[in-house]
Parts: sequence; C-alpha cells; structure tokens
Amino acid sequence: MLPALIKKELLALVRDMHGLAVLFLMPMVFIVLMSLTLKDIYRPPLAELSYAVDARDTATPANWLLQIWQRSHGAPQPLGADWQERLRNGSLKYVIVLEPGLSDELESAALSTRAHIRLLTEPGIDANLFNALRAELIGASGELKARLALAVPGTASPAPDASIQAMVQAERFSTAGPRPTSVQQNVPAWLVFGMFFVVASLSSLFVQERGSGALGRLQSLGVSRTMLLASKALPYLGVNALQALLMLAAGIWFMPLIGGDALSLAGIHWGALLLSLAAVSLAAVSLSLALACLVRTHAQAATLGPMVNVLMAAAGGIMVPKFVMPGFMQRLVEVSPMNWGLEALLTVLLRGGGVADALPQVGRLVAFAAAMFLLAVFLFRRRTP
Repeated sequence: MLPALIKKELLALVRDMHGLAVLFLMPMVFIVLMSLTLKDIYRPPLAELSYAVDARDTATPANWLLQIWQRSHGAPQPLGADWQERLRNGSLKYVIVLEPGLSDELESAALSTRAHIRLLTEPGIDANLFNALRAELIGASGELKARLALAVPGTASPAPDASIQAMVQAERFSTAGPRPTSVQQNVPAWLVFGMFFVVASLSSLFVQERGSGALGRLQSLGVSRTMLLASKALPYLGVNALQALLMLAAGIWFMPLIGGDALSLAGIHWGALLLSLAAVSLAAVSLSLALACLVRTHAQAATLGPMVNVLMAAAGGIMVPKFVMPGFMQRLVEVSPMNWGLEALLTVLLRGGGVADALPQVGRLVAFAAAMFLLAVFLFRRRTP
C-alpha cells in the first residue's frame, strides 16, 4: 500500500510543474545572486579602488610612503581641482592627504601625538573596506617610521623584502576544508532554505486532497493517518536529495563559469555531509507536514508556509551571514532550525569537521523533526474524522 501512495504523491508532484520550478530554480537563483553580490565581503578589493594623493609634503620619507602604498594599490589617479566633488559622488573612492611635517614625523623616534596623514573616502564606502584601508595605511606608515628609527649610519640597510609584517603569521586554523568564500557560505545557506521551502508545495497538495475528499476516501479504505503522512514525507525527502545534488553541482561547476568562486568539496568528510543533509531534510519535511496539517485553505497554504520560512531564514543566518550580525542577533539566530542546519553544513564544508563535530546540530534537527512529525499526526487527527 505504501508504494502505491508514494506513486500517487509523485504523480501529483510531476503535475505541479510550477511548484517544482520554484523548488529547484529559486534556491539556484539565490545562490548565484547572493554569491556574486557578497563576493567581496570575503576578499575586499582594496587594490582595485581608484584613489588619488594630495601630497602637501614632498620630502623623501613621504615619497617612500607613497612608493610602499603604490606597490599594493597601483598608481594613483591625478588629483585634479575637482577631487572633492569626485570623492563626494563616488567616482574617486579615496584620497590620501600627506600633511606638511609628515616626513619630520616619520623620522622622529617619538610616537605621534597628532595626525599627519588623512584618509578621506567617498560617503558610500563599505565599512569593511574603510577599516581595511585605514589599518593598511597605519601599518605602512608605522613600518616606515620603524625602519627610519632603526637605521644606523654605516650599517647595512634591511633586505628589500624585510618587513615588520613578517613577524606575524595569520591563517585560518582548520584541519581540513577550503578557504571561506561567498560561495562556501551561500550554497549551504540557500540549500537549507530551499529544502525548507517544500512546505509551499506540500501544503498546497495537502489542502487540495483534503478538499476533494481524497484523504477521507483513503482513510475509509483502511489507510492509517501515520501511513498517509509517511507517504507524503518520503517523496519530498527525495525532492530534497535532488535539490542538494543540484545546488552542490551549481556551486562546483556553474559558479566559476559566471565569474564566481567555485565550491570546494576537497577533503570533506562525506559521511558527515550526508548525515547533515539528511537531518536538514527530515526537519524541513516534518515542519512542512505540521504546517500542512494546520492550514485549512489554499490561501493559508500559500502564505503561512512561505512566511514562516522567510522569518526563519532572516533569523537564522541564511539571508545575512551570522558573523556580520551584532552580538545579540548572533545569540538569537541559534534558536532557528535553519541555523542548526547551516551550522552543520558549514562545520563540514568549511571547518573540516566529521560526524562527531556535526552531531550536536544534527541531534537538534532530528529532535525537531520528531517533534514536528508528532505534531503533524496530532493535527491530522484533529482535522480529519
């Protein structure tokens, strides 16, 4: 009996081509758009920003500082008389002003007590870029000041590649896993969102069968409510599996073709990945069943499920990465099942985690799935005679 019921659900799914298109195309579009839009969050394009220099100090130390800056950022644009207007409208991204007395300050062994370098940026520059430019300018001027202070007449100069930066080695600590990119963040995020979005299709078909009397006739033939719910859940678990396959494939092969970074699966623990995807799918389908049993009309099915999904995504680190949120929001997102699924996938795809590392989030998802399935059974008993 169960195979026949599953076949009925699959036929209903195939006939709902618009619903299938939403399930598969919408997450794909989000992955492409968000990955390209957020690409520079992970790699700020400092070297590509147009800039100019207002050199009010032209002595040798000030020129050395400009040479250091140009090695990383290229040659500056001509300043021009209209530089303030160009800076205001964004055609010029930033201007470095070298105030008079800068060279004397660089050659002085004392620490600075007032500004001799001004960084003026266009009004709409991203906060991350602003802070990165400021930090790099502080580092370049500080290193030059240190070089000049340590210079001793008659001794050999430092090697050309010598730098204070060589004292510090910075790296992302991980036993395995690729370098974080917007694709590594957005493929798991929108994959989780797409899996949970099956609620729209499932709820619509559920309301249609209840309105046509198909569910009542099946029950009169002796089909239990639990079997009816299971027969609806299993096909959508298969839909989720196909979604996962297509989304991962899009990240691996399609994103590089359109100028994005490629999703890397090198060195990941495949068992942990499959377990995490299965847990997300169970949670998504169980929640969809509960909401499908709750709604009574097509209008409710078309609004309640998507609304719950969007709210969970907004509060779960899907639409906005968790690491850019303020502290209280980072604590709030931890109550969202979507965040549990996203963290499980990021643990595997970014942090090189195995089954044991993903197990806390997987356990939450499985417990949530069980609770939602029991709620669906309870609501189904209340809604049907």
